[in-house]
Amino acid sequence: MGLVAGIDSSTQSCKVVVRDSDDGQVVRSGRAPHPAGTEVDPRAWVRAMEAAVADAGGIDDVDAVSVGAQQHGMVCLDSTGQPVRDALLWNDIRSAAAAEALIGELGGAGEWARRVGVVPVAAITAAKLRWLADHEPQHADATAAVCLPHDWLTWRLSGSTDIATLTTDRSDASGTGYFSARTGEYDPALLSLAMHGRTPLLPRVAGPSEVVGHTVSGAALGPGAGDNAAAALGVDAGPGDVMVSVGTSGVVCAVTDVATADADGYVAGFADATGHQLPLVCTLNGAPVLQTMAALLGVTLDEFSDLARTAPTGADGVTLIPYFAGERTPNLPDARAAISGLSLHSTTRANLARATVEGLLCSLADGLEAITRHGVGVERILLIGGGAQSSAVRTMAPAVFGVPVWVPDPGEYVADGAARQAAWTLSGGTRPPAWPTAGGREFTADPTPEVLDRYRAARPIG
Repeated sequence: MGLVAGIDSSTQSCKVVVRDSDDGQVVRSGRAPHPAGTEVDPRAWVRAMEAAVADAGGIDDVDAVSVGAQQHGMVCLDSTGQPVRDALLWNDIRSAAAAEALIGELGGAGEWARRVGVVPVAAITAAKLRWLADHEPQHADATAAVCLPHDWLTWRLSGSTDIATLTTDRSDASGTGYFSARTGEYDPALLSLAMHGRTPLLPRVAGPSEVVGHTVSGAALGPGAGDNAAAALGVDAGPGDVMVSVGTSGVVCAVTDVATADADGYVAGFADATGHQLPLVCTLNGAPVLQTMAALLGVTLDEFSDLARTAPTGADGVTLIPYFAGERTPNLPDARAAISGLSLHSTTRANLARATVEGLLCSLADGLEAITRHGVGVERILLIGGGAQSSAVRTMAPAVFGVPVWVPDPGEYVADGAARQAAWTLSGGTRPPAWPTAGGREFTADPTPEVLDRYRAARPIG
């Protein structure tokens, strides 16, 4: 028996799972929190990773390690490999105006879609680099290399101090705005455009199962992945599968061979961790929407779900637009949440709870429709993330989406996917190891298109 470790450095915390490389069984695990905020010192992620590893009993005995992490985060390093400034996270929206400027300077959204399959929004790394160049030129000048959270952590695990040894993978690179998932290449001109002519070093893009280095204890380092691609690997999503994740953000993505180029900017043409494409729609508002409204109503999340399920379909006409954090898809960074349809009859706690769940699901249904418009087939929907553990979300999702959904058993899907990639790296095979598929449950319901129609009539247009 060999051991492999998967690390998930998410927005809120770091999780580590150690698994048997042969059958995928969990041997041990650990976790540690991350600092709050949308601007974080990258060294804090290293400290959290070290604490999570210690909580898991260490990884000196593992044979391979891979890291999955939140995408887009701008990590700027000087020539010695030290952070130039705190990293800007995906959900930091100060770069919204920079994204608009980049779109105009290249000749419109269609040109970005054609070049790299991604139209800049505040979350994209290129937009954050433009913000840096505009507002902190001294830090832009000091930036010798730009990498992403998972690249940074993989590099730190290797013990290297040479920025020339930085590596990444297709999945994470495809979220930067200067890498094309279709061609598998960087577009240096777009990096230069973002940074007003500066061209810092970018990590080398490794193959899906390549050994990119070794830890101090000698474990092989896999290339790692962006969190959504790692989660897809963790639940064994393949072509025809659409993954809907209700986490800190809301995400709809599909494993496919179709490379998308959406000039409207709804669908980002990302890559997966196995060589396929991963067209993706991301919203800024996920499970925190449920937490916020539950707190407002003075109930626990379980009580909130029970309350929502007592209200009628459509919440007696009450509609909630869940843009509490602004919105990325549609691109409305300054938008805010709104409730409409309130009357003396309909203003009840149950209706507010149900409208919250339906509004959140409707925003994800928009993402599902946007992906299918690009010719991506849907054979199965996998509902994951912390929000998927809500009984209201599970039971209402098939009604809003109009198709059955499969909810895998709870798990650390990103860390699990990273561990599976580590085992793949270790085996040297042509495909990831065929670990036993996790259990789960299918949920079905009669479609409720009227709920989606009411939501679409009430939402602002981006």
